[in-house]
Amino acid sequence: MNPDSSDVLILGGGVAGCVLAARLSEDPGRTVRLVEAGPDHGPDPAGWPAPLLNARALPREELWERAVPTHRFRARVIGGSSCVNGCWNTWGSEADHREWVRAGGERWSAAAMEPYRDAAARAMGLRAVPDRELSPWSRASTEAARALGHTEADMGRPGAPGYGFPLLNAHDGRRSNAALAYLGAAVRARPNLTVLPHTVADRLLVRRGRIEGAVVVTDGVPRVLRADRYVLAAGAYGSPALLLRSGVGPAGELRALGIDPALDLPGVGANLADQPGVFVPLSPTPGLDAALAAKDRAGELYGSRVLLRTAGPYAPEDGWNLHLLPVAGPPLFGTLPPGRYEAGVSAFLMKPFSRGSVRLVSADPLAPPAIDPGFLTDPEGRDLETLRSGLADILRLARTPALAALATPTGDTAPHLLGDDALRARTGTYWHPVGTCAMGPADDPAAVVDGTGRVHGLTGLTVADASVLPTPPAANTQFPVLATAELLAAALATGAGA
Repeated sequence: MNPDSSDVLILGGGVAGCVLAARLSEDPGRTVRLVEAGPDHGPDPAGWPAPLLNARALPREELWERAVPTHRFRARVIGGSSCVNGCWNTWGSEADHREWVRAGGERWSAAAMEPYRDAAARAMGLRAVPDRELSPWSRASTEAARALGHTEADMGRPGAPGYGFPLLNAHDGRRSNAALAYLGAAVRARPNLTVLPHTVADRLLVRRGRIEGAVVVTDGVPRVLRADRYVLAAGAYGSPALLLRSGVGPAGELRALGIDPALDLPGVGANLADQPGVFVPLSPTPGLDAALAAKDRAGELYGSRVLLRTAGPYAPEDGWNLHLLPVAGPPLFGTLPPGRYEAGVSAFLMKPFSRGSVRLVSADPLAPPAIDPGFLTDPEGRDLETLRSGLADILRLARTPALAALATPTGDTAPHLLGDDALRARTGTYWHPVGTCAMGPADDPAAVVDGTGRVHGLTGLTVADASVLPTPPAANTQFPVLATAELLAAALATGAGA
């Protein structure tokens, strides 16, 4: 193995990794190396495959796995999930920040995170939804929300329940992902920054509480990369899996896989929280199909551009725990005949009590981990109750004159009346996993990192991605994860996370 060294080694080139690489390489005296398992298409959009830049679809060309349950979808490309998601950016409530402050300290308060939120918005070029991108279904959905007494809310900062519009990292149908936003030509030209694509992070070398290197594999050839500081940014699935392969995690489980435990840290891979949801289909009228077809021909049809956040049972004080998402456009899965479209509303549970896990099935870095999302499994049934309330709200929305004029009920529009197992069978995901390397105080056996992302019990290692958030925000997670990476990059740059 041929060792290479740098001041900072970032393992994972997704949303957080791109932020970290850009911010930490701003100091010309600091050498930074960014490792990504997938391809790097460069700083020029002209060099990117067209499907990955299509903001009207959810690209599926660059994933770790094919033909798997949807909750397992993981991007394998520089820019990570920002290359395959819906380009939506929303923020959560003050309640989210209270939870994070309890785990990581005051730097996670709404006021303290505001500069990092604003920096992320500027870097990503976030913009409001243009009026021309609102379909008749989206316009009718806002009218329906008002008819039920909801008021408009700003989706880009801590606020209140209500309807509103996301901020977009897309312009005229073209996606601007985190790689293009943070790793542009000027950043790539920095002599102190190196990007290693097509390189899989295998494991960390841990000795006496210190990280002494990272084993990576390029074209089947392993080598050791060394640094003064190692940063994991492989996401809520990848970061815990890498720690587990390194012998950091529940010692008994590691021994059962033939991995020598280096640090018994039971929280690694536990506390997986994702946001489950159920889609309620409606049957578009011929008039709605025709209107959507006209938007489609004009290149301005987007499946969803509006959401309604509501407070169901168990919602935190002054917060919300549901997203109701009206959708009308080409089907997300499957196909329809030309001129026909899918319409309906999804209910997503934003603050689930249920927890799942990420576990290894093998020490092989190319072996997919065992991912159990744990949807709707909390013993007290609170998540089921909350989701049912959201599904009942969907029926009230669908019965408003604005939506009833565009779509009619199908024979399957009352899922809130289904039995528990039948409802679980209908449940999908919002693709927002967090929590598998959760921050918390050192005396909390479930905590993996402190408020600056430093791993408890190890020197020289930081985790800086969605996995550190101990609870999910009541929001689409891309924006909060961007701000999280900005925050933790600043902590590393100033020595607070060293």
